[in-house]
Amino acid sequence: MISTTDPTTANPIYFHDYHPTPSDLRAEVLAGLGRSRKQLSPKWFYDAEGSKLFDAICELPEYYPTRTEIAILREHGAEMAQRLGREALLVELGSGSSLKIRVLLEALQPALYMPVDISSEHLQQSAQALAATFPKLEVHAVCADYSTPFELPVDDHQHPRAAFFPGSSIGNFEPTDAEQLLRRVGAILGPEGRLLIGVDLIKDRERLERAYNDAAGVTAAFNMNLLSRINRELDGGFDLSCFRHEAFFNVEQSRIEMHLLSTCDQQVEVAGETFSFREGETVHTECSHKYSVDGFHALAARAGFQPEQVWTDPEQLFSVHCLVYRP
Repeated sequence: MISTTDPTTANPIYFHDYHPTPSDLRAEVLAGLGRSRKQLSPKWFYDAEGSKLFDAICELPEYYPTRTEIAILREHGAEMAQRLGREALLVELGSGSSLKIRVLLEALQPALYMPVDISSEHLQQSAQALAATFPKLEVHAVCADYSTPFELPVDDHQHPRAAFFPGSSIGNFEPTDAEQLLRRVGAILGPEGRLLIGVDLIKDRERLERAYNDAAGVTAAFNMNLLSRINRELDGGFDLSCFRHEAFFNVEQSRIEMHLLSTCDQQVEVAGETFSFREGETVHTECSHKYSVDGFHALAARAGFQPEQVWTDPEQLFSVHCLVYRP
């Protein structure tokens, strides 16, 4: 790990780089396309164009999660701060929406703020922006992959520990993987540490599927951009006109699935290798698991967390949970 400071801000930012191992796009794409059921990781969505498209998705009328979670944070931020404990060491897993963390920082006023993100550039930009807005805040930005084990770079036991995991990102993990991730978060926080986490709720199928099949086609463009990225970066030969976006709610698995469906029999070359697609065959690109409040609490309990409080919106679309680690 390398630690540095940024002296250009009013309150210096401490940057701790664990040098997370970069994923190998070529190796993972070739392996995923070579499976009997073709699959690509959703982490590859987020090149520059994909990130721009996702920001646009968050503004869509059909896409309720972002605005609903922000509304919950705004309405109940004071209660959440009371649960987490003021003057806490606050860890944010994934430096996502700066608006969400700003709402929480205003209410919580933590002693230390520790955003964790795998993207060094994004992390530094986010940390600098927040340090400028909150000049009294001590910021320790940690470049690490939070889906794998890592230790906090500051050995601080004077303040209560809390973590913030917004956006229902936990839903992108298979339940067994989500449980393992929560166990790792618990180990970082220690006994009585608290986790504030956003979780998308089960709702009527039409509402869910509409959120991932917007009328403007932005989500479809976001999904299709994955093929464009492969064409650009891996000398791929995908003809985008021969694929279409597909998203549906898998009731049995309680999850939205996103796929790219081949509209004809075809062969595609990627990085010098050729892959055959049958008409109707899909490449599975993302899952987003939805939970009931009780169902998520059961998952959290298996990882050693007990529920303290849950906040939802009037329509019961989304939930924010405060959990305490008691292994």
